[in-house]
Formats: sequence, structure tokens, C-alpha cells
Amino acid sequence: MKSATLVLEDGTVIEGLAFGAETDAVFELVFNTSMTGYQEILTDPSYRGQGVLFTVSHIGNVGINLEDDESARPQVSAAVIRALSPVVSNWRSALSLSDWLAQNGVPGISGVDTRWLTRKLRDGGTQKAALTTKGTPVDALLKMVHAWSGLDGRDMVKEVTCEESYRLVGDEGDKWVKGSEQLSVESGKWKVVAYDFGIKENILRHLASHGANVTVVPADTSADEVLALKPDGVFLSNGPGDPAGLPYAVEAVSGLIESGVPIFGICLGHQLIGRALGADTHRLKFGHHGGNHPVQHLPSREVLITAQNHNYCVTANDLNKDEVEITYKSLNDDSLEGLRMKNRPVFSVQFHPEAAPGPHDAHDIFSEFFKMIGEKK
Repeated sequence: MKSATLVLEDGTVIEGLAFGAETDAVFELVFNTSMTGYQEILTDPSYRGQGVLFTVSHIGNVGINLEDDESARPQVSAAVIRALSPVVSNWRSALSLSDWLAQNGVPGISGVDTRWLTRKLRDGGTQKAALTTKGTPVDALLKMVHAWSGLDGRDMVKEVTCEESYRLVGDEGDKWVKGSEQLSVESGKWKVVAYDFGIKENILRHLASHGANVTVVPADTSADEVLALKPDGVFLSNGPGDPAGLPYAVEAVSGLIESGVPIFGICLGHQLIGRALGADTHRLKFGHHGGNHPVQHLPSREVLITAQNHNYCVTANDLNKDEVEITYKSLNDDSLEGLRMKNRPVFSVQFHPEAAPGPHDAHDIFSEFFKMIGEKK
């Protein structure tokens, strides 16, 4: 195997072994604490512009299959791991992790002390980084890192959203959500318009499995265009980057809230609702990335173990408590994890309730959306 070099913005240099594509990449380095689901993580559009450091020590053992993608291709800029499995063994595997990343132009580095590096990011915060798998000198990598503008204030959604609207149809992954039959868009009871800010495939499958006839629209679709479709409900998806870089989306969400249509937001969609309600958003020290984050549902005191992927958070104190109820909070850092409007059919969660990857059962939260739609109808 060829050598690889990872350089952090503080000058830290880490040597390892290369896998995936032979190239250079500049990105924001974040760590993910999920124990399983590396394919779902690597294809999650919310990771656009980021490199993922896996805390689980052994990656690649089940290869890559054709059903578990969250989008059409890997969305990460790089993969940083402790050990790459030399053997692929799974009945659904179509190719190895390294070959798949190589086909899609994504570099990886293995042989890294990921425990030490994770503690460094946890203690000091997220850092910009550059990775080479083709022998670029350290000085050149460091210049690349310092010249890169980063993600704050940038519109990363435009890189992952769909180009035009489309109707959801069944695919091979449906059987893992709903029995062995593909989902039928014709049998949907409710008409839902889903904004694609970087939407994950399993979120769409869960909407359909709960009885939605789903139309997906690009991120820059106006409120008037959505309302012209006469939806029973509007879904605001997850997505990458800083919500402060999406003023057009905040304007659309504001218009939808004023219309009275039922709205459900996840992750970036949750943050956009917060900004539309007058709250600011701020960067977390090292973000929430993984499948084991404890979140408390405040009305019931129930604790959920959730899958998460975000670097920004709605500032809770900016919300008008007469209009907005805070429904969920993180038990790791007390950050805002969910809200509900008191006088309109609008609610959102910061975590990913479809649990892909992650252990949380999505049934109750998605059902809440469709119950709200039914009550509105």
C-alpha cells in the first residue's frame, strides 16, 4: 500500500497508509462515533465538505452494497480510519470500500491513531485539514488548508440538492423499511412536498411507508411554488453546512409557516425553522456525529438514543417562549434538539429519527407528522 499524509490546520502531521482514490482533498475534519453503518455515513449529503474520522477501529469488513446508500455517491471529502479490513465478507457486498472510494474520487488514510486524534478534536474543536494519497509535500498541504475558506457562511446545499422536482418511486432499499414489496407512490394517502437540502434516501422511504405521496423539490423552491402544489404537509430535510448561508431557504420556510401548512423539519430543516422564527444559529465546538447521542423528550422525560450529524445548533434563548415550545434537548451538552410551535402545526428535531445508521425507532416521530396532517385536514 502507498503512504498517505494528513495535515491539520494547527500544523499536526499524521502519516498512514493510502486507500481509495489517489488525490488531494481539503475539508473540515469531524469524528463519528457510530459502531456500524459506514456506507450510510459516507453517502450522507450532510457530510459535504467534511472528512470523517471513524472512532470504530475496523472499517470495510462488509464492503459496499447496492441498497444502503443515502445518496447516489459518497459525499464525504475523505475517510480517516484506524484499520481497513483486508477481507470483505457479506452476502450483499458488491465491491470493496477502497475500490468504491477510488471509483468516486475520495481518498482515505488508514493506520491512524484515531483514539488520540478524536480526543484532540474533542478537546480543541473541529479543524480544517488536508489529505494526500499521491505524495503532495506537507508544506503544500498546509498552504491548501490555510487558503481554504471553510464551511461557515457558505451555501453547501447547492452542491447536493436535486436539479428539478421529482416524484418518489420505489427502489431496492425499500424492502428494508417496509416488508419485501416496493413502496407505491400511487397508494399514498397524504400529499407531502419534501425539500431536498441533501435529503437521505431512508428519510424518503420512511415518509412513503407512513402513507405519503412524496414530491421532492430543489432547495431554492419558493413557498408560493410549494403551496401551488397543494400539499397536505411539507417536509424540510437534513443537509450540509451552515444554515446562515441559506437566506433564500429561511425566506421560503417563513412563508410556509405563515401559510398554516403542517411542517416537519429534520437537522438542517430544524435549523431553518429556528432561523425563520427569529433565532440565531451557532457552531458547536466539535459537532454531533454518531449513532449514540442521548436526547431527552422534555414533556415525557423519555430518553432516546439518536443518530446525529450536525455542526450548527439553534440558539435556544433567541426563541419566543410564548410561541415556541422546546421539546428535546441533548443530554451531552444541553443543546436544543427539538421544538414545536404552540399556535401553528410546525415541529422539528435536530437528530435523524429514521435511524440510518442509528438505533432509534423512527415510528413515533414520523407518525406525529402524519397525525398533525390528519388533524389539519
